[in-house]
Amino acid sequence: MIYYEQGAADEILSNEDLQKGLEMALEQLGHRKKVLVIPPDFTRFHSKAGELTTYAFKYYGEHVHDILPALGTHVAMTDQEINTMFPGIPHRLFRVHNWRNDVVTVGTIPGKKVAEITHGALSYDWPAQVNKLLWEGKHDLILSIGQVVPHEVIGMANYNKNILVGTGGSEGINKSHFVGAVHGMENVMGRADNPVREILNYASENFINHLPIMYVHTVIGRDPESGQLVTRGLFIGDDYSVFTKAAALSLEANFTMLDKPFKKAVVYLDPSEFKSTWLGNKSIYRTRMAMADDGELIVLAPGLKEFGEDKEIDRLIRKYGYRGTPHTMKMLKENKELEENLGAAAHLIHGSSEGRFNITYCPGHLTKEEIESVNFKYADLNGMIEKYNPEKLTEGYNTMPDGEEIYFISNPAVGLWAYKERFI
Repeated sequence: MIYYEQGAADEILSNEDLQKGLEMALEQLGHRKKVLVIPPDFTRFHSKAGELTTYAFKYYGEHVHDILPALGTHVAMTDQEINTMFPGIPHRLFRVHNWRNDVVTVGTIPGKKVAEITHGALSYDWPAQVNKLLWEGKHDLILSIGQVVPHEVIGMANYNKNILVGTGGSEGINKSHFVGAVHGMENVMGRADNPVREILNYASENFINHLPIMYVHTVIGRDPESGQLVTRGLFIGDDYSVFTKAAALSLEANFTMLDKPFKKAVVYLDPSEFKSTWLGNKSIYRTRMAMADDGELIVLAPGLKEFGEDKEIDRLIRKYGYRGTPHTMKMLKENKELEENLGAAAHLIHGSSEGRFNITYCPGHLTKEEIESVNFKYADLNGMIEKYNPEKLTEGYNTMPDGEEIYFISNPAVGLWAYKERFI
């Protein structure tokens, strides 16, 4: 059932609109005594989930018992990040999700069903895992808050991904990421229905359907006149339709379809959000369907200090590098440590251009040797920012003083770019 919906590709919702919409939906639920809120972490700062979590806290007050950021494999939020994203909410309410140790398996999709969903590509069992707090906390409302936006692993982010991946465990996350990698990133991105989503939907319907989950979805787009991010939609409900409606609007608001591929793209990674290639490679994922063969993707990454936020994943990235699907699959067969970390293997596949175009990273903290060791090209950050100053560039096509044409993207996480021949 949908409790509230408002949005269109040309609509701009204010924070007051968001608060009013959320309260209208919550009023229909009646009194609640023990509420769990699951927002994204700081890497989704622009999602408006911080504001919506704050409004939910103001609405329920002392009845909000727990706030569990959907970290997935990300590191815990810092006090400063909590203060910035969730101003005024007591820190004592925040819980830290540990994806390796703090989960319970609530059901298993048998390999036969996984094989059916993946058209025979994979046949392992898939465990539906969630943080123990969801399963044992006895909450009478679970508010899952987040942004629907094109995503490299699951096509369109949010809905039950926030639960089964955002608060999921290592085996479930690893195996679901690998399903996406095997199916092919370019066959997944921007598509609401795909094998990864089908697996999560099966788990929702069969294992967690009794949990009192209410989904609060935003759609964020960039206003062409001001160049600023604006809220295009708010959708609140407890079933799949709330996601499909948001996903349809997200395609209008976040998907840029081009008539021709770009030969050179420059992507800026906000240092407050992107400190690892685990996150920063969204610059690759979201532009790959728009990149010309033999083109160049330049990634300005002033906050980049590591490859993986998780120490073990960081080690695996450094060891195996972004060397393409054939090499990664070969390493997977020959190395048990990679076989036991399928999410890392999927990430290595996703982060490679498969030799089709060049990727040049300009990091703030990693060395030339470190960048080149994982099979990226390196360029000096200061020199490249002097040449391609993100404060002076405009979104989209820019003609530089020397006549060079580039395509500039100030935040790859808020969109998806493709040219028509590549998105079929």
